[in-house]
Amino acid sequence: MSVLDDARVAIVAEHMASEVRLDFDATIATFKHPRYELYGAGQVFDGEEAVRAYFAASRKTFPDQGNEVIALRPLEDAVLAEFWLTGTHLGPMRTPQGELAPTGKKVRVRMAAVFEFEPGGTGIVCERVYFDSASVLRQLTA
Repeated sequence: MSVLDDARVAIVAEHMASEVRLDFDATIATFKHPRYELYGAGQVFDGEEAVRAYFAASRKTFPDQGNEVIALRPLEDAVLAEFWLTGTHLGPMRTPQGELAPTGKKVRVRMAAVFEFEPGGTGIVCERVYFDSASVLRQLTA
């Protein structure tokens, strides 16, 4: 790995850890431009205000949301993260079928995210998360 790869992997590790600590100022600081694309949910949050609203909403649904990193792999102008997303469903959740009331159930879902960086730099410009939303719903409604 190059020095730039090492720096980017460290930034992604801090980004993910700061989300678990609920230190969203630190999470925002890892971005050059805050943007989340949640492919499993069909949602995009672009800009600091939208990303902070996403943090607030997602932590209302899963207040103890965590991630267990499986691997962080540098790519050209990106880092691929594989992780387990965990949490307890304690707030309402938007689904394609409507709002799902809190179930109190725990979820553990394997996910992948691509953290895109500005070319040649260390500022994240997008976190693109891939997951199977049906797996989440199965765990919450079974």
